[in-house]
Amino acid sequence: MKELNAMNPADSPFDLDQERAYREWRERKLENYPSRLEQLLVEVADPRAPTAAEHEAVLDLCRKTNMAIYVSPMGVRADKDIPRLFGLSFGLERLDTHLMADEDGLSELTVSGSGGKGDFIPYTDRPIRWHTDGYYNAPERQIRSVQLYCVQRAEEGGDNQLLDHDIAYIRLRDENPEHIRALMQPDAMIIPARMDEDGEARPDQGGPVFSLLPDSGSLHMRYTARTRSIAWKQDAATLAAVAALEKILAEPSPYIFQGRLEPGMGLICNNVLHDRSGFRDSPQHKRLIYRARYY
Repeated sequence: MKELNAMNPADSPFDLDQERAYREWRERKLENYPSRLEQLLVEVADPRAPTAAEHEAVLDLCRKTNMAIYVSPMGVRADKDIPRLFGLSFGLERLDTHLMADEDGLSELTVSGSGGKGDFIPYTDRPIRWHTDGYYNAPERQIRSVQLYCVQRAEEGGDNQLLDHDIAYIRLRDENPEHIRALMQPDAMIIPARMDEDGEARPDQGGPVFSLLPDSGSLHMRYTARTRSIAWKQDAATLAAVAALEKILAEPSPYIFQGRLEPGMGLICNNVLHDRSGFRDSPQHKRLIYRARYY
């Protein structure tokens, strides 16, 4: 999503030496922060052509929480133009194309048989742990924004938990600023070479968990809670920070929103932390989600 809150790097609240800037930003961030999933919902009559008021309501939420959930009357309509045109209205143009994506750059997240897509968890009914999308991507393919649009829900399950990465940063920094220092190291998290979740072979990919977007100074997060095919920097500070983050994600919190997308609903976000519960399909309800990931 287009960055709208550019800041002077010299006054960045994410600089551990700028305590005053951090406190001021933290106060603004937490003031009137939503406490219920319903506060993230915006009714949009036709996401292919949102009105000015609908557009502004979504944008306001994304400025505040890095995410919004739009609710439309589209129902069970398999039309990729719904998320594609909605994204375009917010300046989301550069799609992350990969082997599992269709020619238009969108992915169809639905249960596939064994082999091919079925070898990768997003295309199964198994749960997915906390993560941000594209954590295995190279820096030039950094995923900044994501859409998930529901065409059909599962018979049971398929819920998501959502957490604004700014809130994760606040929780960690308030506990111990050294957690932030550790997770900003350029080699904090390494994804070893293998086939990634989109079926593409890739080399080792290292990088920080928290970083700043160069064009805006806003916070970006790269993370996965998976325990296989990941190598954390083996120093005491990094391991302590990872443990602290895992604890935050495991504990009940008013800042963690949980719910399930129903047909016609979509999540648009600045690649916030999210997970997915396992689910069960039926002949009447075979889960289908369109996913769009943007540079």
